[in-house]
Amino acid sequence: MEKQIQPFDTRAGFQEQLRVCIAKARLSLQVFDPDFAIWELGSSEMDALLRHFLSRHGRLALIAHSNTELERHAPRFQRLLRDYSHAIECRRSSPALRQLTDSFCIADQLHLVRRYHSDHFRGEAVYDSAPDTQVCSERFTGMWAESVPGLSADTTGL
Repeated sequence: MEKQIQPFDTRAGFQEQLRVCIAKARLSLQVFDPDFAIWELGSSEMDALLRHFLSRHGRLALIAHSNTELERHAPRFQRLLRDYSHAIECRRSSPALRQLTDSFCIADQLHLVRRYHSDHFRGEAVYDSAPDTQVCSERFTGMWAESVPGLSADTTGL
């Protein structure tokens, strides 16, 4: 497949590219955002996409600075976490990483959606290009090593 680049600069553009990226995922999703506030992980559409991915033995790894948004405003995600606790791991970044402000989703080390700063919607999606995912993938691996267990299915009594 030939590399495709899709820039975006609106919330709708980000959401659209995120859905495309998740739909392309087969094996793994590695995602980082300070709080996942605008990711709509609790929406019915995102729930359906993630359930489809996870039902085919996909693995979802999330890192956030704070899980408050997901705990308080994403009950569907909480159910997803309970239903697929064997395939989802949510972690909280270490204090040393709290200055990180970008946001990204990597699918299968091949597709990437990245916002340059989590306070803004400007970013790009790159599909079918392992080299373009490499830097974020390496960063994610390093962040994962420094992170601690975060949100779990029993966090809110589920």
